[in-house]
Amino acid sequence: MASGPPFRSGYVAIIGRPNVGKSTLLNSILGEKVAIVTPRPQTTRNRIVGVKTLPHAQIIFLDTPGFHHPRERLGDYMLRTARESLREVDLILFMVEPRSPGEIEREIIRELTGVCRKQDAGSRPVLLLINKIDRIKKGNILPLIGEYAGLMDFDEIIPVSALMGDGIGELLETIIRYLPEGPQYYPPDIYTDQLERFLVAEIIREQVMLLTSDEIPYSVAVETVSWEEKEGLVIIGAEIYVEKESQKGIIIGKRGKMLKEIGTRSRREIESILNSRVFLELWVKVKENWRKRISALRELGYQ
Repeated sequence: MASGPPFRSGYVAIIGRPNVGKSTLLNSILGEKVAIVTPRPQTTRNRIVGVKTLPHAQIIFLDTPGFHHPRERLGDYMLRTARESLREVDLILFMVEPRSPGEIEREIIRELTGVCRKQDAGSRPVLLLINKIDRIKKGNILPLIGEYAGLMDFDEIIPVSALMGDGIGELLETIIRYLPEGPQYYPPDIYTDQLERFLVAEIIREQVMLLTSDEIPYSVAVETVSWEEKEGLVIIGAEIYVEKESQKGIIIGKRGKMLKEIGTRSRREIESILNSRVFLELWVKVKENWRKRISALRELGYQ
């Protein structure tokens, strides 16, 4: 009997500077929302796992926090998470915007050259993804490819638009070519290993980031503290943490208007994910300077 192509599987890290479109790419590939997306840099704080299962392959994606220059303990944690992912995967997707490489891009390339090309660590393929190509003229893509090719010998350079879905099919085919033969690590109906409690907390944090301004989004953490399932209803309690009393007042808003809007938008999205009616209760609490304190980071699951 003729046998089909071998089944391939492996882990793939998505790296790049903040706000380059890593989470949008992951959601686009999976066709499901597993990572929150906002216009603000450094939205992703944890490593998000997404699983794409095809008839002949399974790709486990790791969406990492953006490489940046940290200013507090939380930033240190995020950068360490991104760097550690480079050592744990079979393939690396380095995503950039359609512009000349800047300081952060050059730092990432130095990191890739040092970590991924050392003989003792084994050679990991690195694919360069030039994202947001829908925003530039086609004639400007080739010069960009030339600039990046001069900085590192990438295994492949692929223009994509994560938001529009352009180039995603080609990207998946290319990834599979570079993956080793291996088993199916997850059941075919699983698209993430994130717990529902984590997803709920992230959705609430996303709405806070979208609805507030200035320093508020970066000072917010969310924890799901209670979860009760009844017939046709999920009762969820979550706490929103900020660093200052003044920030608490902004999130609650005049007569509780802002908090109500955060809750309404969050509840609608949570219901679509859980396929159930949801009763969501939110509390806002002050945890002073939590981003700078290791003990507070551990309490909130960042250490």
